[in-house]
Amino acid sequence: MSGEDAPGGGYTLGRVLDHVALRVADYPASRRFYMALFAALGLSAHVHEGPDGLDIDELYIGPARQGGPVRRGLHLCLQAKNRAEVQAAHAQGVSAGGLDNGAPGLPDYHPGYYAAFLLDPDGNNIEIKVDERITSRSAPFIEVGTG
Repeated sequence: MSGEDAPGGGYTLGRVLDHVALRVADYPASRRFYMALFAALGLSAHVHEGPDGLDIDELYIGPARQGGPVRRGLHLCLQAKNRAEVQAAHAQGVSAGGLDNGAPGLPDYHPGYYAAFLLDPDGNNIEIKVDERITSRSAPFIEVGTG
């Protein structure tokens, strides 16, 4: 997270990644886990499902192709709006088959960094975080036109 070119010493989001694709071993188990997280984060209405899996913004989750690799060992950090969302996502993720990998709290990263960690059904480290230092955003999300 760099503040080099962000106004007011903040940091930028949304400029580097186009998408992240997770190919999973057990799609129904992964779907249940991620849908629980998205519900806790108030994002269920933004999930799109199709024959190849589900997607929300830059994140795609689908079954591994026959003979193809399963994505493991990845660290993803999902954004929360507040501590209550971090706590709810952690609890719902555990209830939906995730493994606790760090209870909600204040890790020693920087002031206002409140996060929880889970392992998804394939062992990926999923973090849910709120940065309480954030006082504003230039936009709640980025919309891209295609025509």
